[in-house]
Parts: sequence; structure tokens; C-alpha cells
Amino acid sequence: MGQLMPLLIVVGALVLVLGLFTALAGHVRRRGTAGGGLRGAMAAYDEAFHGTAADSYQEIQVQTDRRTPLPDDRWKRGPRPGRRA
Repeated sequence: MGQLMPLLIVVGALVLVLGLFTALAGHVRRRGTAGGGLRGAMAAYDEAFHGTAADSYQEIQVQTDRRTPLPDDRWKRGPRPGRRA
């Protein structure tokens, strides 16, 4: 029994920690607070190790924040500005 007790303590502590992490995951999913933190952590990782991925992430954020598309008169039908119809 003396050799079994340390093993039971370690396994019990592991089960306790895994149970706490499971409860924390459920709490975070209910509140919806995981998205921003995880997105920021991955952006920092990409910026450090993948430069082009960080540039792509930044461009996607700019496009998401943009309210209306930028005007592009090249593909508009009809007379160009400054010309008579």
C-alpha cells in the first residue's frame, strides 16, 4: 500500500486538473469569451514566425472593419466623370 499511495495522489491530481480545465472550457464557451483572446494569441504567433500570415491577418482585419467598398470608377458603365454624355 505504501508504494501505491504516491501513484494514486498523482493520478488524483491529474484528474482534478483535467476536471477544472473541462469546467473552465464549458464556462468560456457559454460566455463566448475565447474568440478574441485566441485570435490575438495566434496573430502574435503569426507575426513572430510567419510574416506573410501576419500581413494577411492585418489585411483581413482592415477589410472587415471597412464599412463600404472603396469606389472603383473603372468598371462603371456610362460616361466618365468630366466627359459629356
